[in-house]
Amino acid sequence: MNLYLGIDFGTSGARATVIDKETCIQFEGRYPFDMYNAFDLANCWKEALFNLLEQIPQELRQDVRAIAINGTSSTVLLCDSEGQPVDTPLLYNDARGALVMEELKASAPPNHTVLSATSSLAKLLWMLQLPAFVEATHFLHQADWLAFLLHGQLGISDYHNALKLGYDVEKLEYPDWLKQLQLKVYLPKVIAPGTPIAELRADIADKLGFPRDCVVCAGTTDSIAAFLASGATLPGEAVTSLGSTLVLKLLSRTRVDDARYGIYSHRLGDLWLTGGASNTGGAVLKQFFTSAELESLSQEIDGLKASQLDYYPLLKPGERFPINNPNLSGRLEPRPDSQVEFLHGLLESIARIEARGYELLQELGADKLTRVYTAGGGARNRVWRVIRGRLLQVPIEHSVNAEAAFGTALLAMQGISSDFGF
Repeated sequence: MNLYLGIDFGTSGARATVIDKETCIQFEGRYPFDMYNAFDLANCWKEALFNLLEQIPQELRQDVRAIAINGTSSTVLLCDSEGQPVDTPLLYNDARGALVMEELKASAPPNHTVLSATSSLAKLLWMLQLPAFVEATHFLHQADWLAFLLHGQLGISDYHNALKLGYDVEKLEYPDWLKQLQLKVYLPKVIAPGTPIAELRADIADKLGFPRDCVVCAGTTDSIAAFLASGATLPGEAVTSLGSTLVLKLLSRTRVDDARYGIYSHRLGDLWLTGGASNTGGAVLKQFFTSAELESLSQEIDGLKASQLDYYPLLKPGERFPINNPNLSGRLEPRPDSQVEFLHGLLESIARIEARGYELLQELGADKLTRVYTAGGGARNRVWRVIRGRLLQVPIEHSVNAEAAFGTALLAMQGISSDFGF
């Protein structure tokens, strides 16, 4: 039996899914980041990666033919020539790049995707002033580094992760304006997501019982992996990922990029996956409610009635989309005495941000929204789906599979097949 492994590094934990050639799930594992050490992120990721590999039953490991990994977009790190991190990685929502925006604006084209405080390139320019930069030889994304741990080829990325580094996904090359920055560190070689890179390192294969010819493929981002898992295939279909953050992806025949609003487009075959990521989402809900409270209080909400509370739910200043402002303050007042009313206001306000995001994409030329699939933990909340349906005015459906790890397993399978096309 041929099996395919997808590993998802999201914001709240890492997950693994093993599928067979009929896309039936043979195994699922998870590694929560409850004990995340903010000062030792890279080792936390490494521990999660190998823990997940070890969770897979031995009888399945021996049949895994391909592996792919996704990571959070614009989560990056600097490494030395041996692939060892030289400083703490910067997470997807780290906005210290705001300090270098004027420098970046002087180099990048107007309204380019990199013109965001949280872009990979903004983070790299900020990292130039770190004392540890003198030890760095390579700049990598989270998914790049994790895959390197498995295949041993340092400095390889995919064009989904590399988009916010400034890579030109139409011409499939780094643009001249980026080369002229002379960044004194190797940028990754960029290939198509899912492309086979190299066989799993022999020592890892032998130790853990994977086949020697198991191939590690180029990965993707967590939100694109969730899109691949969703079942959306037609222009106008979209996926909303309701995880710790809120991510929108709309399949379109037209590419839309506008840094003023944090909008960017990924290449997906002959189509474009246009969208953006907001810092609002489930992390805000978990700040105020336990999982049990979210479930019980939601049952008391009438999703067909609009909440009169107007929030912009953020845990700390800074927003990426549909407003791109690293200094935007959240709005969580007034807070009613009723926990039910407060939750209703939060759910409705996040749904308004989602609706505004899709509205903006269409205003800028993307295909008309026809259907929204939902992935992430928030997809399980029935009343939230009712609220979102009322605001979006299109069918709201569960993704075929809500796990980004499943989409990444599909990528691994397609990557070693002859009809690969992402």
